[in-house]
Amino acid sequence: MKARLPKGYGGGGASNLQQLARQAQKLQEQMSQVNSELEEKEYTASSGGEAVKATVTGKMEVKSIEIKPEVVDPDDVEMLSDLVMAAVNEALRAAVKDKSDSMEELSGGLNVPGLL
Repeated sequence: MKARLPKGYGGGGASNLQQLARQAQKLQEQMSQVNSELEEKEYTASSGGEAVKATVTGKMEVKSIEIKPEVVDPDDVEMLSDLVMAAVNEALRAAVKDKSDSMEELSGGLNVPGLL
């Protein structure tokens, strides 16, 4: 007994595989381009009511940290440290979310390990 494939499947053999490989290569090129564009973007977040602002790049590198002079209290360095950490972490989360959303949109939610 021979197994039958549903209508529209099979019959193409190598040509279908080549077409799939071309589509995968095109998707990989698009993802690479989007990734390069995202690495150039900047993401800014603040904490403490804009007392501390942090800007990071899509490469997950801190580009700048702005601190309002009025929040610098030599007796409470820990609070300033917490504000800086909160702003940096929020900016990094925004960068990661943007990259994740962009890649998911491009791939249609398809998760193929090693594609990018």
